[in-house]
Amino acid sequence: MSKEGYLNMDLLRFTTAGSVDDGKSTLIGRLLYDSKSIFEDQLEAVETASKKKGEEHVNLALLTDGLRAEREQGITIDVAYRYFATPKRKFIIADTPGHIQYTRNMVTGASSANLAIILVDARKGILEQTIRHSFIASLLQIPHIIYCINKMDLVEYSETVFEKIKKELEAFSAKLDVKDITFIPISALKGDNVVERSTTMNWYQGPTLMYLLENIHISGDHNLIDARFPVQYVIRPQSTEYHDFRGYAGRMASGVLKKGEEIMVLPSGFTTRIKSIYSSSTEQEEAFAPMSVTVTLDDEIDISRGDMIVRVNNQPEQTQEIDVMLCWFNEKPLVLNGKYALKHTTKEVRCIVKDIRYKMDINTLSRNTENKMVNMNDIARINLRTTAPLLADKYHRNRITGSLILIDEATNETVAAGMII
Repeated sequence: MSKEGYLNMDLLRFTTAGSVDDGKSTLIGRLLYDSKSIFEDQLEAVETASKKKGEEHVNLALLTDGLRAEREQGITIDVAYRYFATPKRKFIIADTPGHIQYTRNMVTGASSANLAIILVDARKGILEQTIRHSFIASLLQIPHIIYCINKMDLVEYSETVFEKIKKELEAFSAKLDVKDITFIPISALKGDNVVERSTTMNWYQGPTLMYLLENIHISGDHNLIDARFPVQYVIRPQSTEYHDFRGYAGRMASGVLKKGEEIMVLPSGFTTRIKSIYSSSTEQEEAFAPMSVTVTLDDEIDISRGDMIVRVNNQPEQTQEIDVMLCWFNEKPLVLNGKYALKHTTKEVRCIVKDIRYKMDINTLSRNTENKMVNMNDIARINLRTTAPLLADKYHRNRITGSLILIDEATNETVAAGMII
């Protein structure tokens, strides 16, 4: 494949989740191994490590469990990112841990995913972690969920077992806000229905996991209606050649901007027209999400980092009072009336926690209004007041302009990620 062809390929970001020991790392190892996406020396290292541990099969989970503590315990602790490509598509995998105490890691790994693979052990069926991970995938508005019913080899490839779990999952997922759900019976260890179609489950007529990953339609996942261009950097070369050049660089959060069309700059409210759009050093007729571009305008308007270019008749809400679903990352609990730095797209402001409405019990999907102490890995609905207006959309409409992070100003740690509701 030519370099240009590779660069223009679709990129699918997906995350894997499931309870501890459901076989997430083995599944990713199998995907990499069967799609011939690993180097010979990597395979040799894994074969040697498997022999040292006295295992009869090559332990493909070792391809993703990079931390020594993970290899020793046979579990995933942190989010492990892996990159691979097939002739049809490029992939970034976020392998997230299954433990309850690592909810924050799943939120981090899944925040930019197009798709979530949730593993369910065929012997155990739906567990608390299945509910937890499905809820988080729904909360983060991941457009596609694939439930992989794994370890089918340990239930003798039984269609009855698969159908029973599928029915339970269908009933449960009806409560979630997810557009597209698929169910696949697999054995990550043996490779059934992962890359190659299973010969032992002829009753299953659906696609293999790899076929689905390569062909699932993701271009419609981007919001192409609401034009949002947060300005990240103002380019003023001030060289002889480009003496008067003033460009605004950033990444299209959503929508489409076209050369010559009328736009508005927020928060100032000034209007002008787009003079030119550059991607790298090539001039373009239009820019659409998620392109990184530089835009020049007909008029010289005072624009700085954190401002946003939008269409005149389609603007985000400008508000200082924000309702947020928040996942708390830090060991120190959330402080009511506490002050934090807030980062939203390219804008940074300060905020105060005005109210903690309720805490989610992720295992039952119920709201706890009694105990409002928000500790690490908790998810809660809170109200924030900011020092300056944010140019925000609701998260379910726009995952970029609808998300934010909170930062502890004393330590500079990211303490929470939030979805605007």
